[in-house]
Amino acid sequence: MNKVVLTGNDLTLEDLVAVAREHAVVEIADSAVAAIEASRQIVDNIIAEERVVYGVTTGFGSLCEVSISNEDSSQLQENLIRTHSTGYGNPLAEDEVRATMLIRINSLVKGYSGIRLSVVNTLLDMLNKNVIPHIPEKGSLGASGDLAPLAHMVLPMLGLGRAYYNGELMSGKDAMAKAGIEVITLAAKEGLALINGTTVLTGIGALATHDAIELLKLADIAGALSMEAHRGIIDAFYEKLHLIRPHKGCLATAKNIRELLDGSTYITHTAQLRVQDAYSLRCMPQIHGANKDSIAYVKEKVEIEINAGTDNPIITPDGDVISGGNFHGEPMAQPFDLLGIGAAEIGNVSERRIERLVNAQLSDFPSFLVKHPGLNSGFMITQYAAAALVSENKVLAHPASVDSIPSCENQEDFVSMATIAARKARDIIGNSRRVVATEIMAACQAIDFREDEGRKLGVGTQAAYDVVRENLKFIENDKDIEMYDELEKMTELLVDGTIVDAVEKKVSFDIQ
Repeated sequence: MNKVVLTGNDLTLEDLVAVAREHAVVEIADSAVAAIEASRQIVDNIIAEERVVYGVTTGFGSLCEVSISNEDSSQLQENLIRTHSTGYGNPLAEDEVRATMLIRINSLVKGYSGIRLSVVNTLLDMLNKNVIPHIPEKGSLGASGDLAPLAHMVLPMLGLGRAYYNGELMSGKDAMAKAGIEVITLAAKEGLALINGTTVLTGIGALATHDAIELLKLADIAGALSMEAHRGIIDAFYEKLHLIRPHKGCLATAKNIRELLDGSTYITHTAQLRVQDAYSLRCMPQIHGANKDSIAYVKEKVEIEINAGTDNPIITPDGDVISGGNFHGEPMAQPFDLLGIGAAEIGNVSERRIERLVNAQLSDFPSFLVKHPGLNSGFMITQYAAAALVSENKVLAHPASVDSIPSCENQEDFVSMATIAARKARDIIGNSRRVVATEIMAACQAIDFREDEGRKLGVGTQAAYDVVRENLKFIENDKDIEMYDELEKMTELLVDGTIVDAVEKKVSFDIQ
């Protein structure tokens, strides 16, 4: 995808990923230009008529009763940005900042914010020229939107704050100058229009949602490889079983596993070797499927939010100015909590399958998947590390959305904590991805112990196995490897999409 044209109404998750991670060029549709200019004219009329309108001719939050003169309006907007930039912690990643900028622009071009086109174009130029504001990840309550982190986004537009240009962190003023972008002076309403909204939480959560969808595919691949390693029973994946309990995610997972294993001579049938498999194998449709259903719901909410007007007050095309609560993150806080829970469960069940692979009491493989256990520890501590990650996930999966601390002299007395929910989901997904990477690596090691049996893998699992063995060798003994390096190489194959891309040439995944 080389170009994304914004109308404010039809941005997709795939568009967002293309801009955030692949640096697709962004343009504003002509129809959106007209909407922006019409909205700004309404604000100009309000100022000329000296009407009392929140955020335009008044202070902010609990200071909404304080009138601001026309002469002071520009200073008010700059003061807003300077005082609200109170973030803390590590900076958001480049792709998260780019996603944030894109969503903010898409919200502004809807024509409900009263901002000048020139200001929107400044943010657009920053995005296209990859001027990346330094935004600390912590400090947002998720209502009134992401005030603190978005203020950090705006600082370089004013020649303030810090930003990255060509990967180098420098002053916002220098970054703008090096990119050839003029800094701006804010007019009435514009500071508020830029920082009042759910933009950061949605940017982080949208990318996490995309990564969770990829994680679901990888989990099915990992589970299918574990099935072959254990010579698992395919009967539990028959469609006729799942049609009598037709949850979409269950049906999709069962189909994916059947197609991944199509042609495999490793799989078995009921009573051929055993009557039943353990839950972590047999119940993959139910476990993976529940998370597919959850993440499909989250994706639906994300695609509403990335096309939403989340400013306050809202300037309607007929001239009404409505002070409401579209900045409130609660509609996304609960979905992003659910996203984290779903991703945590994927890690949980994957870790249990790792244990079945490395534990000789639960399989017919040597202890810890090495030929000479005792002299060699093999995959012993990979399960420890996976267990640590899933245990951390269980803490992170506690919902952020059930918490609220009043702010702004109790004017903002119930907040969403949605940004925390999004950040936690992102971190859980990263942990679970590492666990799934470990399972794939262990399953391929286990399969190699069966090489002399003359069997063949399924059409999808063979593609995954081939990618693994092109990049990682069978581990003969401990002195040949440093396990961390092997796990890092394995994880990168998941992060960069190499394994999913190879498998998708053979198998078409259903996510719901």
